[in-house]
Amino acid sequence: MSALTRCLEEEAAAIAASAKRLPPEQVEEALTLLDTCSQKKSKLVITGVGKSGIVARKIAATFSSIGLMAIYLNPLDALHGDLGVVAKDDLVLLLSNSGETEELIQIIPHLKRRGTPRIALVGRVKSTLARECQVILDGSVNREVCPLNLAPTASTAVAMAIGDALAAVWMERRGISPEDFALNHPAGSLGKQLTIKAADLMVPIQKLTALSPNASLTEVISQLTNDGVGACWIAQENDQKLIRGIITDGDLRRALQKNQTQDWNKLRAKDLMTIDPITVIGNTLAINALEQMERNRKKAIGVLPVVDEMTEMIGLLRLHDLVEAGLKK
Repeated sequence: MSALTRCLEEEAAAIAASAKRLPPEQVEEALTLLDTCSQKKSKLVITGVGKSGIVARKIAATFSSIGLMAIYLNPLDALHGDLGVVAKDDLVLLLSNSGETEELIQIIPHLKRRGTPRIALVGRVKSTLARECQVILDGSVNREVCPLNLAPTASTAVAMAIGDALAAVWMERRGISPEDFALNHPAGSLGKQLTIKAADLMVPIQKLTALSPNASLTEVISQLTNDGVGACWIAQENDQKLIRGIITDGDLRRALQKNQTQDWNKLRAKDLMTIDPITVIGNTLAINALEQMERNRKKAIGVLPVVDEMTEMIGLLRLHDLVEAGLKK
């Protein structure tokens, strides 16, 4: 076994031991406080010094990303004015391996004066910090992975793991869905897949011109060139808002190849178009539109007409735009 493997196994063992050490009633009380904080639309304030402060920042970021407003509060800044961000209905999570961190202990009287509930995530359950909090989460370890047993290693791993576990269980209890998660991750891959609609990426109808089924070849070529989207759409003769067909660059090439040169001037839009093309409703997720374009036919669809709930034409969605938006799988 390599030294690295040994260290990893020691940290994993420390986390496993902490899972057995945590009193179920304290964990339940912590989750209840988190639920109350969420229901009141209050915030979770997390604080710590040094390496515990770094862990606190990560836990705050995790909770914020899953829908519970959370912030990191620097304890030194808190004592010099930043305590103003803490309200009565907020919840404060204090991280300290020793449980005797002076800056955190100095904050306690001010939190008590506000009536703000407190959770201590500490390495010593009989510490000053633990005594001053309503809930105590035991993050103790037998020893650090550091060969000197000094550098915070196993202790920070345990604290991080407890924070992650609290967030995961809170998500489960609140029924957080992938759609909820995506709301806070709009730029991420999942966020794009769950938030961007076909209508967000389409070329809108205002930038397109409909052709009649009897439009000439010259008119079709001119429209394909002018619109610059690689396709043009053909409207129903009895209703200019409804689509009858679509002509892509590929449709045009295939039609010209199929017909004799001397017959090209006889071709009309209705001879070139794909009749009753596959369409997608504007509020369809763009990722689902992409799947339609790639899987509904043997050959991928390059341009997809977008319609509203009344099946009226509202735009054209291009495969190029979906790929550019980062939705290509």
